Amino acid sequence: MKQAVLSLLATTILSGAAFANASLGYAVDENEVTIGKDVQYSPYLHQSYPDRVFWGDTHLHTSYSTDAGMIGNRLGPDEALRFAKGQAVISSTGIRGRLIRPLDFLVIADHAENLGLSPMIEESNPELLKDPAGKEFHDLVKSGQGWEAYQIWKKAGGELRDPMPNPELQAMAWNQIIDYVDQHNQPGVFTAFHGFEWTSTPDLRNMHRVVIFRDDAEAARKVVPMTIFDSIDPEKLWDYMEMYEQTTGGKALAIPHGGNLSQGLMFAVETFEGEPLTAEYAERRMRWEPIYEATQMKGDGEAHPALSTDDEFADYYTWDKGDFGLNPKLPEMLPHEYARSALKLGLEQHAKLGANPFKFGMIGATDSHTSLAGTREENYFGKFSGTEPGSEARFHDLVSQDLREGGDGSLDVYHWETLASGLAGVWAKENTRAALWDAMKRKEVYATTGTRMLVRVFAGWDFEADEVHRPDFARQGYARGVPMGGDLSSAPEGSAPRFMVRALRDPDGANLDRVQIVKGWLDADGASKERIYDIAVSDGREIGPDGRATEPVGDTVDIENASYTNTVGNAVLGAYWEDPDFDPSQMAFYYVRVLEIPTPTWIAYDEKVFGKGDAPEEALRKHQERAYTSPIWFTPG
Repeated sequence: MKQAVLSLLATTILSGAAFANASLGYAVDENEVTIGKDVQYSPYLHQSYPDRVFWGDTHLHTSYSTDAGMIGNRLGPDEALRFAKGQAVISSTGIRGRLIRPLDFLVIADHAENLGLSPMIEESNPELLKDPAGKEFHDLVKSGQGWEAYQIWKKAGGELRDPMPNPELQAMAWNQIIDYVDQHNQPGVFTAFHGFEWTSTPDLRNMHRVVIFRDDAEAARKVVPMTIFDSIDPEKLWDYMEMYEQTTGGKALAIPHGGNLSQGLMFAVETFEGEPLTAEYAERRMRWEPIYEATQMKGDGEAHPALSTDDEFADYYTWDKGDFGLNPKLPEMLPHEYARSALKLGLEQHAKLGANPFKFGMIGATDSHTSLAGTREENYFGKFSGTEPGSEARFHDLVSQDLREGGDGSLDVYHWETLASGLAGVWAKENTRAALWDAMKRKEVYATTGTRMLVRVFAGWDFEADEVHRPDFARQGYARGVPMGGDLSSAPEGSAPRFMVRALRDPDGANLDRVQIVKGWLDADGASKERIYDIAVSDGREIGPDGRATEPVGDTVDIENASYTNTVGNAVLGAYWEDPDFDPSQMAFYYVRVLEIPTPTWIAYDEKVFGKGDAPEEALRKHQERAYTSPIWFTPG
């Protein structure tokens, strides 16, 4: 028997040596290999579905953004990328910082408007000094009047007047960023995307989008970023991206964010020009804007308590005072500002137009202007460099100021109201621009408020209850259903959508409280509805007949010591769920929300490290971090 095995091994080595030793001159065709030819032993030969979550920030600003560099940020794209890759970096105020674990990808999303102005001032760039406004900004900053220079620049932008209409300056800065991004891009290890932020803010209402290119430096160099001086209409941005694709053969997408500051514009049911939506508009919007940034530092944008009155978790870092300080919020604006209500509006518009303009997936991002993509509460470097840890302005810096003539301050929003959110989780096969961008395009992504919990969901028609525990859970999910971001239709007679969900806590974070499915649908009268179902809860708590667990999870937070323990909650939660209220004639969407147990916020950590500051009593010192998956949609027939 031993001799037979040795002979078999020798035959295998001789016949297959070329695969490992082609340089030695062996030439053996794979068809000559006999072992395993008829029976494929390895089950992974043709596995092609996404099998990893990659973590990243799609919205980070460096000193090349004028509203960062002109007010204290000294770190450029190089430092931002090194920090994201896990290296220690010294912040603009001299504080050493490092991530607990590296990110997998990053988008340098600097504002397109007068890109790179601050670094050009710093180096006394000759081309900048040729421009009258550029020289004025330069001289003011160099004489110690940087804040005055920033206010002049900001006023021009508010008037949609380009103070430096010199395309050479923009191209110079754009190409510098491209160089840094390409230097740090390491396919398979770390992905650095080319991108920018288009900063449309009509009447100080937020309409911002981050544009991300799938392509390499050669394609990105063929264009320069579009600015608000070109147009403030999102449809013109889509024209720009279409031009980019036609010119370069590349691909682009845009990610809207900050709907809570848009005064109802972000998910309006009319165009920017005030025209009714059309099917063409809906299809075009979803082509260019497949995902939405649902959570970031300037408030969480998943749901609003006034819109979701039965959701006890809806009031999470709610910013609803107004826009950027000019217009107060009106109740009728809210449905057009939050992700959940927008998804419901999308169903209504689909019924009316035959296409859904708000059929988006969800991610999180930081929108940090410090160059430091930190999203953990104990490692929060603030929104701006002036609010970095230990700074005097840490709590009471105005992120948004009441700018009304005779304003009473009711539109002021302070830094203590920010949160350390958020991150994008992307399901892909490999860490490359193409794989990650394609996952965003197909919406196989989810948002977290900064935690790195793993969440996966599949919907189909024939899953069984015990299959959520199968080791090949994902293989079955892809083979017989659809993942987050997917579509179901043509329900088999008598069937309802069946969901398999798994959630795993952040290995460096908190246990899980519960897994929920948020459902939205159109009723028989065409009105949109919503309902939340708890489908898995920790610690043996019960889910009632109404689909809700009323008993809250335990709370181990010690605010004074900014600590907690994982002695409550579960590390893993999984669930099978079949929609008990399914009507095959009604359009619907379903997304998963996962909540962690209570943990301290950055304010509690700050007070522990630096001593009690002047954060007000109403500032949150503990909260429950969360994740939101992209929806799965059902469309009849």
